[in-house]
Amino acid sequence: MKRFSVLVFAAILMIGFSRKEVESLHHTNADADYLHRSVKQVTDVIVYDIYSPPVASRIYAYITIAGYEAARHSDSRYQTFAGQVRHLKPLPAPDSRKKYNFSLAAAHAVLTVGKSLIISEDKIRGFHEKMLLEFKSGGTPAEELKNSLAYGQLVADHILAWAAQDNYKQTRSSPKYAINESMASWKPTPPAYMKAVEPHWNRIRTFVLDSAQQFRPLPPTAFSNDKSSQFYKEAQEVYETGLKLSDEQKEIANFWDCNPFKMNINGHVMFATRKISPVGHWVNITRLACKKKNAGLMESAAAYACLSITLADCFISCWDEKYRSNTIRPETYINRYISEDWVPLLQTPPFPEYTSGHSVVSTASAVVLTKMFGDNFSFADSTELEFGIPVRQFKSFNQAAREAAISRMYGGIHYMPAIRNGMVEGRDIGEFIAGRLKMRK
Repeated sequence: MKRFSVLVFAAILMIGFSRKEVESLHHTNADADYLHRSVKQVTDVIVYDIYSPPVASRIYAYITIAGYEAARHSDSRYQTFAGQVRHLKPLPAPDSRKKYNFSLAAAHAVLTVGKSLIISEDKIRGFHEKMLLEFKSGGTPAEELKNSLAYGQLVADHILAWAAQDNYKQTRSSPKYAINESMASWKPTPPAYMKAVEPHWNRIRTFVLDSAQQFRPLPPTAFSNDKSSQFYKEAQEVYETGLKLSDEQKEIANFWDCNPFKMNINGHVMFATRKISPVGHWVNITRLACKKKNAGLMESAAAYACLSITLADCFISCWDEKYRSNTIRPETYINRYISEDWVPLLQTPPFPEYTSGHSVVSTASAVVLTKMFGDNFSFADSTELEFGIPVRQFKSFNQAAREAAISRMYGGIHYMPAIRNGMVEGRDIGEFIAGRLKMRK
């Protein structure tokens, strides 16, 4: 990480932007707006750099905890995550003799942590510089700017030191995943036959869960290629559903696809399409909810952090089960035993089938967001609009989560037990974390 020094900050303030450019950057809702924009900028870079969903969940957890802790002293009703999430020690407090702009401190902490955890640092750095110019042009005193940046940096450094101890680096050098030749086990799928994604993710330190196995789901249906078996019937259900999809079901499947790395083939040319991950989708739903409610800085920071912590623990739990049960994907099974010509609507993700990750994370997200915003909180989900997919309307977070879960059947990438049991797993995790994390005093 390249430390953002006061000297660099001073140099940025001397950049020659025109008055028109400065005015176009300025936003009047300076309370939570800078936090929202900073999180969205990290989302854009995550999409650009094509991070897998588990890795994206880790990034969101650390940036949003940093933003929350840097903003926390703006409202005495909120308390620290130190002592509530695993191994996070007490953070440095701001100097009571100095003045701070905690919107700036929070945004600076988010972007500094984000810049350290992604590849395309320049994309964050450019946004960061323009944001700082906004604060300068808005009349924030130079001393207050300096204090706010310094405090945001202290928080960011503390969070990054904590993040460095979560076993992520160790998993980068773990043994490569060896394909199991058993008929029952997962195999890479077309068109790219990509290697297994994050087979050692259960070694990542959890945030609130006691362990990756705490909410271990029921085992999947026992494999069999016998036409009278339960497993064959579940595969037959996926096959038949895929043959008679309605336009609405296709729209639902594509809306919740959230495949960050879809491979496309055009003749002899193969290229990837970048899209938002399930994690980014629910983080953006949180932004939409905060904006609809006109939530302030701390309410927004708390929503982002609680959701992101939940998402991160969901992926650790779900990935633990995926590589334990190592269940074969519908595409592989159906092509072997039912129809060699069948192709699912969605591209099969490169990891084992059970449980459904989207079912786990969506259900858990709905639990957490319902606790924060209420049960019948309707919203227009415009998350996928920038990827060419129309807005969908939802009456509640739970309705959205149920639709996200069943979309995996419509897409042809999961059997029903992975969806049903994934929802149970997600609900258990969401309720546990929502009950354990105490953000208000």
